[in-house]
Amino acid sequence: MDALASGMAVAADALAIFGGFSVAIWLRFYSGLIPLASHPPHLLFMYGWGAFVATILFLILFRQLGLYIRPQLGGFASKIPRLVRASALGILVATALAFAVQHDPPFSRLTVLLSFPLVIFFVTLERYLLFRYEIHLARRTNAVNRVLIVGTDEVAAHLQRSLEHEPRLRSKVIGFLRVNGNDPLAVPAELVCGSADDIEARIENDPPNQLILTDSRIEHHRIIGIILSCERNMITFNMVPDMFRIMTGSMDMRVVDDIPLLGISRWPLDYFWNRVLKRMEDIAGAVIGLLVAAPILAISAILIKRSSPGPVFYRQERCGENGRPFTIYKLRTMNQDAERETGPVWATDGDPRRTAIGAFLRRHNLDELPQLWNVLTGDMSLCGPRPERPHFVEKFKDDISRYMWRHVSKPGMTGWAQVNGLRGNTSIEERIKYDLYYLENWSLAFDFKILLRTFSASKNAY
Repeated sequence: MDALASGMAVAADALAIFGGFSVAIWLRFYSGLIPLASHPPHLLFMYGWGAFVATILFLILFRQLGLYIRPQLGGFASKIPRLVRASALGILVATALAFAVQHDPPFSRLTVLLSFPLVIFFVTLERYLLFRYEIHLARRTNAVNRVLIVGTDEVAAHLQRSLEHEPRLRSKVIGFLRVNGNDPLAVPAELVCGSADDIEARIENDPPNQLILTDSRIEHHRIIGIILSCERNMITFNMVPDMFRIMTGSMDMRVVDDIPLLGISRWPLDYFWNRVLKRMEDIAGAVIGLLVAAPILAISAILIKRSSPGPVFYRQERCGENGRPFTIYKLRTMNQDAERETGPVWATDGDPRRTAIGAFLRRHNLDELPQLWNVLTGDMSLCGPRPERPHFVEKFKDDISRYMWRHVSKPGMTGWAQVNGLRGNTSIEERIKYDLYYLENWSLAFDFKILLRTFSASKNAY
């Protein structure tokens, strides 16, 4: 099925790319919309041949950039920046080749200019339709990858849900093996089919297609034995690392004179050009966001004023990049002086301090809209770890491992933890895992994915 999907992608890309160039040629020479000084008789052959060669170049580039690897996982939004970059690179290569060839008459610059948006549009549209079709096809195909999971904790349960939620993997969890008999079960009891001591026997008698180790408490020599058993029986072995003990990022090695120094690699946002790209993203997003949000803010201000006495906007000190304090702005959703008697506390489900309109604003994330101003002024970013109050930072920095690492970049209006429901009075340890994963794997595509998911993220928004 994966080979078929890759073949369909190649054929569909070829049609979309050639179609984009063809429409550009038609607009320039045959639509009558653009005046022509002359119309050479061999024009259609020349440009048709050029579009064919350009299509072949695109397909080669797409293959080199890994766009035909299947199964393609994740949402479509995360793939758009990569498609745009690949198409832009293809246009640049095709343009350079066209003008390098000595041809009379030379290729039209306007045609090349028209080709750029048209090819990107056709490829993106075609890829979206193909993406939906691949999911449709996968849901109607039987699972062929039988997975045995070693572990019965929350990680194992989450992995089961993730595997079975992604139809393109065509995976089915056939059982769980328990590492420690005293551990509480987070997985269905009926799927627990033994203990870690039974791994080799299970592999020999009823081999799965894939074995995934989610509990890293097994001794090192036992893990080596499991890997060798999987290798002998042609079983794919994978292991889920403990995010608190094993960094998800790569290692970095430097040499000082003749002494090698091994350490954790730099964060993606430590690099100057990545910071420039992210800042450009923030400015554009904040400007557009403020223009779109202006009528929402105006209506919200009227409703807030009518619902309870007090200011429309709520100001609060938060910790930003490198722990520096700044003033955050939000629409007021609680009664004035809500923390006068309690001091700083988390908001809870059904919090009595909320106003009637405040509950609605929080549920739909509208109370965060004034933070677009914080983004524009440079205190915050569109995406990143959520900024915390100094009171809680002081509390957590000594108690929670790696907590302060979340301050290596600007905090965000939304973040990877928030779109996964980790906000408010939820586990700080879990939030740190998601925040650090974001910082270690940042990209513009990742930001785009988070922003899209923010619109539908309402879990624990109280």
